[in-house]
Amino acid sequence: MTAATARPPVQRKAVLQKRIRLIVAITIGYNLIEAVVAIAAGAAASSGALIGFGLDSTIEVLSAAAVAWQFTRRDPERWEKGTLRVIAVAFFLLALYVGVNSVLTLTRAADVQHSTVGIVLTALSVVIMPFLSLAERRTGKELGSATAIADSKQTLICTYLSAAVLIGLLLNTLFGWWWADPIAALLIVVFAVREGIEAWKGDACATSVGMLLDDDDDHDEDHDHHNC
Repeated sequence: MTAATARPPVQRKAVLQKRIRLIVAITIGYNLIEAVVAIAAGAAASSGALIGFGLDSTIEVLSAAAVAWQFTRRDPERWEKGTLRVIAVAFFLLALYVGVNSVLTLTRAADVQHSTVGIVLTALSVVIMPFLSLAERRTGKELGSATAIADSKQTLICTYLSAAVLIGLLLNTLFGWWWADPIAALLIVVFAVREGIEAWKGDACATSVGMLLDDDDDHDEDHDHHNC
């Protein structure tokens, strides 16, 4: 077993578990605020994409809360499989909602209004979410936690969705291309379903997003279900 995949000593393990609890607490707090602002802005602008973005934030809260709960247990590893299943369900809910919302938006040809609040909010998410995802992924990798890594990928998926909604809002504002956002969001569905399947099977490493998260120096390391 390499140094990168070895289990950390007890003292270091406690520090890493505390760090994960802090990261997911920040993620939960940010997403709760994001959900309220996005839904309100979406309702004001008649933007189904922004409303969907806000509801997606509640799904991210579910995933992060599951990890937070796991790391309050005396033996977090014991609850890893069940927590991965919760994260998998969060992926599937995300894919279902985004898919249905995108199709309805395309078929209704809704008249979406300009939303400055929506643009600012999604731009902030594009900047903030990758840092939270990377921090949780690196901590989870050192700790050997498949659930932390899976939740970090859930956060990364939400970053992609933020970018899709932002691009859609900008194209609608600049060119009146209302259909740009739902088409971009449909691409996220593919990623979300794939990651949901892998999380359900307990594999938090060998997935498309998992590979995107890998550092260049990880290519020579051995991977298993619990050590990415």
